[in-house]
Amino acid sequence: MKLGYVTAILPDWTLEQHFAFAAKQGFDSLEVMCWPVGKAERRYAGVTHIDVTNFGPKEAADINAMSKKYGVAISSLGYYPNPLSPVPEERETFVGHIKRVIAASAMLGVNTMTTFVGRDPARSIEDQWGEFEATWKPLIAFAESQGVKVGIENCPMLFSLDEWPGGKNLAISPEVWRRMFASIPSAHFGLNFDPSHLIWQHIDYVRCIKEFGKRFVHVHAKDTKIDSDLLYERGIMGVKWHRPKLPGLGDVNWGAFYSALTDIGYDGHVAIEVEDRAYEGSQEDVLRSITQSKRFLEQFMR
Repeated sequence: MKLGYVTAILPDWTLEQHFAFAAKQGFDSLEVMCWPVGKAERRYAGVTHIDVTNFGPKEAADINAMSKKYGVAISSLGYYPNPLSPVPEERETFVGHIKRVIAASAMLGVNTMTTFVGRDPARSIEDQWGEFEATWKPLIAFAESQGVKVGIENCPMLFSLDEWPGGKNLAISPEVWRRMFASIPSAHFGLNFDPSHLIWQHIDYVRCIKEFGKRFVHVHAKDTKIDSDLLYERGIMGVKWHRPKLPGLGDVNWGAFYSALTDIGYDGHVAIEVEDRAYEGSQEDVLRSITQSKRFLEQFMR
């Protein structure tokens, strides 16, 4: 397995700064954020370290030269919008940019793109399955034509009242994943697996690895801590009773997690995703969060 981190946590850095830092700290790779240039719609979104809007051979050659210079690979190009937004204009914009990120990933030779399926939070999964197929069958057909694998992160996107009650991503559980892959059986359609989102849903992430591990095209390393007092106050139907933490500071059993990954023979990229607000007081704290996570995870990887 190769260890990297998600560039979203340092949005103001250039891509070269990320490559230089990753090389200095001994990382293998970076998951590089590729949002359209503009205002972020939420925390950790709107980050552009590669602008794919007008991306061509020269841009790809320059980035690949930088990757070679620092000896750090790109694990995936990441863009996480809501391509099943109930607003048609938003949906069209998001789907169009996903295709541009896929094309850029192919041009770079990365051949992996990570994103969300999307969802209208006001409607049930069943009620929008038709929209899922209408949107994602053509997208995966395009990814196949480009030789790119698309990894869907299993995040429910249910953290705030504007995302309540259903969240903004359908791909939340084994039942949904089975249906997704039955509907689109392509080998270019898989998961960007993150155990933290399964903790607060009370889903066995080790069992998920055993069943769906062959569908993993990328893995996120992030932890989650359930606040039992807030859970008591708000119940499972409330929000903000769990919070992201650095690996090792939450409720994921990382030994069991990595044991399962090795059992299935996963040898791809694992990207540290930092969303722990306890480490966002300063840039020094952010940098420490990345290196601290690396030190913790290396005991299972090196």
